[in-house]
Amino acid sequence: MQIKSIKVGKLEENCYVVFFDEKALIIDPGDDFYRIKSLVGSSQVVGIFVTHHHFDHVGALQDVKKYYGVPVYDFHNLQERRYGVKGINIEVIYTPGHSSDSISLYLYDFQVMFVGDFIFKGTIGRTDLDTGNSQQMKESIQKIKKYNPRIILYPGHGEYTTLGDEIRHNPYFLKV
Repeated sequence: MQIKSIKVGKLEENCYVVFFDEKALIIDPGDDFYRIKSLVGSSQVVGIFVTHHHFDHVGALQDVKKYYGVPVYDFHNLQERRYGVKGINIEVIYTPGHSSDSISLYLYDFQVMFVGDFIFKGTIGRTDLDTGNSQQMKESIQKIKKYNPRIILYPGHGEYTTLGDEIRHNPYFLKV
């Protein structure tokens, strides 16, 4: 498995492409369909995942969906459980707080998690936007703290981090 990312749109959202066995998953196609298409290259896209539906995470969603003709997976059609998607195992974790439809995607075979705007290196996503909720954010942090601290977290903006670093240093994790 290989993970590549590009920053797209005015808010420099991280769009991720997960490559495995000449296949690819696209996570959060925020903007700039042609750059995403170029990053995917000749790999067969087998699914699109959306961590939440804020504009900066879905700006190119319709173009990507139309071009590749594959399913879109998000809070609305995923339960909080484990799935197998064309040979890659993913655990869907509901992590509301930044938005009511926030999910995190845990690729447990590889110890990586895509967290959207739930967690950033050293901080968390805003809870003052539509459907944001501070209490739900605290509950989501409590839930995620139970996972392996070695997991690499890939956020919707900025640099990746590890769950252990956030548990030890992120002031929002220290408060709950």
